[in-house]
Amino acid sequence: MADTVPSGLLEACVVVGVSDDHLTELCQLQGKDGELPPVEVEVLQVHAPPFVKRESSCDGLDSSHAPAFSRAQRRRSFKKKRERPVSANIDSASQSAVATSEDLSVPQNIDLMALQQLCFPDGLRITNESREDSYHFLVFTDVFGNQTHGVVAQYCKPVQFYQDGNRSSKLPRLYTTYSICVISKYPYYNALRDCLSCFLLQLKTVRMSEFEETVKEFSAKLALVPIPPPGQLHVVFNLRPLGIELPSRLDADRPVVDLDLHLPFLCFQPKQILQIISGLLMERRLVFLSTDWSKLTLMAECFMIFIHPLRWQHPFVPVLSRQMLDFIMAPTAYLMGCHTFHFDDVTEEIEDLVLIDIDRGTVISSSSSTPEVLDVPQAAKDCFLFRCEDLQLHYDLELCNSSTHTDINDVRAHRRHWQHTLNTIIMNVTMELIVNIFSDVREFLNYEHRVFNSEEFLRSREPEDHNIYKKVLDTHIFHSFLRDRLNKRDDAFTRMEMSNRSETRRIRAMTESPRRPTVEEIRKFSRPENGLHKRLGMSMPNLADDRVLNAPVRHMSMKTMFSQCGTWNPSRSIKTFKLPEFPPPLAFQYVQNYYSDLISQLTKAIAMATPDDSALLARYHYLRGLVNSVAGRRVDALGDFQSLYKTDVDIFPSQLVNTLVDSLPAEERQTAERRTELKRLISRVKRDNERERARTLDGGTVKRFELPKKHLHLDDFVRRVQESGIVKDLGTIRRLFDALTVGLEATSQSVFYLEVEGQQKQVDPEIFCFFYNFWKETEAAAQDVELPAVVLEHLESNECVYKLSSSVKTSHGVGKIAMTQRRLFLLTEGRPGYVEITKFRDIEDVKISSAAFLLLRIPSLKIKTSLRKETFEANLKSECDLWHLMIKEMWAGRKMADDHKDPQFMDQTLTNALLMDAVVGSLQTQKAIYAASKLSYFDKMKSEVPMMVPKTTSETLKHKINPSLDVTSPQAVDVLCYTPGQLGVADLDGGGNPKLWCAMGDGKVLVFDAASWSMQHSSVQVGASRLNCMLAVNSQQLWIGSQDSLIYIINPRSTSCNKHLTEHRVAVTGFALEERADKFR
Repeated sequence: MADTVPSGLLEACVVVGVSDDHLTELCQLQGKDGELPPVEVEVLQVHAPPFVKRESSCDGLDSSHAPAFSRAQRRRSFKKKRERPVSANIDSASQSAVATSEDLSVPQNIDLMALQQLCFPDGLRITNESREDSYHFLVFTDVFGNQTHGVVAQYCKPVQFYQDGNRSSKLPRLYTTYSICVISKYPYYNALRDCLSCFLLQLKTVRMSEFEETVKEFSAKLALVPIPPPGQLHVVFNLRPLGIELPSRLDADRPVVDLDLHLPFLCFQPKQILQIISGLLMERRLVFLSTDWSKLTLMAECFMIFIHPLRWQHPFVPVLSRQMLDFIMAPTAYLMGCHTFHFDDVTEEIEDLVLIDIDRGTVISSSSSTPEVLDVPQAAKDCFLFRCEDLQLHYDLELCNSSTHTDINDVRAHRRHWQHTLNTIIMNVTMELIVNIFSDVREFLNYEHRVFNSEEFLRSREPEDHNIYKKVLDTHIFHSFLRDRLNKRDDAFTRMEMSNRSETRRIRAMTESPRRPTVEEIRKFSRPENGLHKRLGMSMPNLADDRVLNAPVRHMSMKTMFSQCGTWNPSRSIKTFKLPEFPPPLAFQYVQNYYSDLISQLTKAIAMATPDDSALLARYHYLRGLVNSVAGRRVDALGDFQSLYKTDVDIFPSQLVNTLVDSLPAEERQTAERRTELKRLISRVKRDNERERARTLDGGTVKRFELPKKHLHLDDFVRRVQESGIVKDLGTIRRLFDALTVGLEATSQSVFYLEVEGQQKQVDPEIFCFFYNFWKETEAAAQDVELPAVVLEHLESNECVYKLSSSVKTSHGVGKIAMTQRRLFLLTEGRPGYVEITKFRDIEDVKISSAAFLLLRIPSLKIKTSLRKETFEANLKSECDLWHLMIKEMWAGRKMADDHKDPQFMDQTLTNALLMDAVVGSLQTQKAIYAASKLSYFDKMKSEVPMMVPKTTSETLKHKINPSLDVTSPQAVDVLCYTPGQLGVADLDGGGNPKLWCAMGDGKVLVFDAASWSMQHSSVQVGASRLNCMLAVNSQQLWIGSQDSLIYIINPRSTSCNKHLTEHRVAVTGFALEERADKFR
């Protein structure tokens, strides 16, 4: 749901400059020595909503309602007292220069004292020459981390001195500078700069006696501009001579982007951009430097967008005045900016700073001339550099074959379209960089216990990248990122990571089998000269290999480049809604007429929109609800927001609606409750508020996995094993507990206690550490298995080598026995070769015998298969008993998987076999084999409780999937629905394969690709109640009936649920599709 936001564009407008009192004093000083010292900057005017109230109208009626786009908030006052009459004026006006208010009302989160310095970061001097208008940008951050953004316009005015009421011509003409700062909750830097540019043209023709009123009218106009909701609708308004456009957010989880994201690419090389991003991820102390104040904030904001969805959580002050340089002494991480003039002062005082010179395009450390900023991981770096080669950054090149536009608004529209397209591509490239850096983080998370296994994640990365990851994993920014992953936030990162995953990786994500490199991955990272591969657990999705990266550069258009790395489509149709002309006078009646005209235009737009374009319809309803709410039409506003459930519930402003409901007078509440849909809306808001109060405020904690330091009871053991990521299944963990507590009561160490006299068995922490380390070492060793090319040719692409024996003598020669999930084969020594022993489904018998060797009898393993007459025999010596257990378990699991058409049996079998190996390796006792036999689950089932599959089932059953793999205990599937595939549907649109929809408990829906049976999305949450029925209405709508009386509508292509039908009073238990295609019931 969209957060509640300030309704209007303007939060406050502040005028800063030198007061008339000081101008008088300066006049006297200038007459003595001819030079003027720096002057004191003061706040002269503050304008903040509400600007008009009912009592200001001509009818004289009184009301507490303020019909302006504003938030209800407490304000404090900033007062200035005049002690003597003003005798210095600006321009030729005979009255006061700049009217100084007796009581300046400002928003609570604006610090006027700091604002004075930030509006003139270089200080203010009276000069004898006029200067051109200039602009720079500010960011204010309160103690809660909420940001407010400002755009400052500095303009120059002549100072005229008067003696005895007459203009003095003896003194030379002087000029002073005033700053107008427009403050907004949203970073509309380009739009606000355009607004100020139009306003400064107006100011040049305005008398100074009308100056304050003119600024107030300008501020009131901006306060009447609503902020567009996320999506495809932009708001346009006239502020002569320009048309101003407010872009909407691309997605609800992204900030507004109203700046040129290619500016860093014009100032820095891609390698320097990566160094800056690396410094942000490691939470270094970064200082931007430039001789142009406007570049500081724009650059810093660009990099904040580049690291999305990670959020900078430390001091963020991109502009420091010279009086604020002490802030750089702060001991914490920060991002700040100052003038290049202060470079020496900064470097001499503080060590370990990352100094970013925008003008020179350099990134250095304050401790030396050599950059000490660690680079991003190499694979992610290579992909980023490859993408950057094809960025088209120069707008003039796009104009070479275009005609010249004769209308300035056409020129600006063409430039905006080009910039929007380029911004989208750059966001895709930087998002891909973040995805590549933090790929597979979810595989090291335990959602039930909210644990992140940082050591295993670090072990899965390339060794040369460990330094940067060690620093990043301990940062606040990464902790917040993990919290979002554990909360299963469906943001841009999640969507791109899912789209970049290969089909093999998606299938592996569905299984509980231990992580091992597949043959496909081995082939991808093989070196042709020796057949070896890199550490395979660290491969990243959608990365070009070295051969691709070293290929000749292939220039691509923006459209082509987007198709390779995109999540947001720059060609998505953008609609604009033009606001009516602003009312000329600041009077209640005229403002109400403006609201009425705006509501009328939105009503016409809603009537003209087609029902198929529900996304655009939702944006119109949102804007009309916003206008109705500030115009005092609260019931109509609730009706508009209620319509969002049918069109796009993702932009539903829950906090704003909650505020409206709480502010309803008794009479209006009765009116609302007489309308059935509004009565349900009010009750739903109350329920949501209660549920929200019950939630954890910080979004839940994130714990790091740690090995135990005390004895573990069964419950503690289960939790530790699940946190470690070894296995989740409760039954398997209980059998592992029994295995690790076998026969140890007879040892001298008190490792556990038998269930005698009320005492329970416990696993010693040292034994647990031995087991865990052996498991992880075996897993790590599997990443470096050497498989020659001749072996890879015989294996399937998704096979993994899970176990290798030592070099043994067999009936097929000397070599190492290798086990995959499908077969056993022999890696012959000497000349590398491949000899297949058997597939598990072809085994007929496995037994242990002994072979004579001199005077000894050596244990050997015999395997009889259905495809060969001779029996395979291997002298496995001390490994014989373990291999015997493992092969029998794999054989039994393979048979059950074939009989039941359930591949999940093989995944569990693999886990059992590898747990046997880890138990034997960690116990190192005479009863280790007996302990490992406790994990022989399928072999015992085959012999003790044969599971017969009916003939009809065996003939008709094709495949079985387990939707409960990501949870600790099985869950029932309440509803199933199959949707057919669609030819010609692009992968970016969700793919054209058929899908299987599984409704689980508590509103959870799993989506499987019915062609490969891989899980396409982890889950889609539709409410929190039991789901009763599903119906595929058409290719764009899947209806789901819920116990909570709602009908949820899912788009099968995007797998998103943003529409609800709320008219039902009781649980929805079934659907029936009528013959007429336009009616459903």
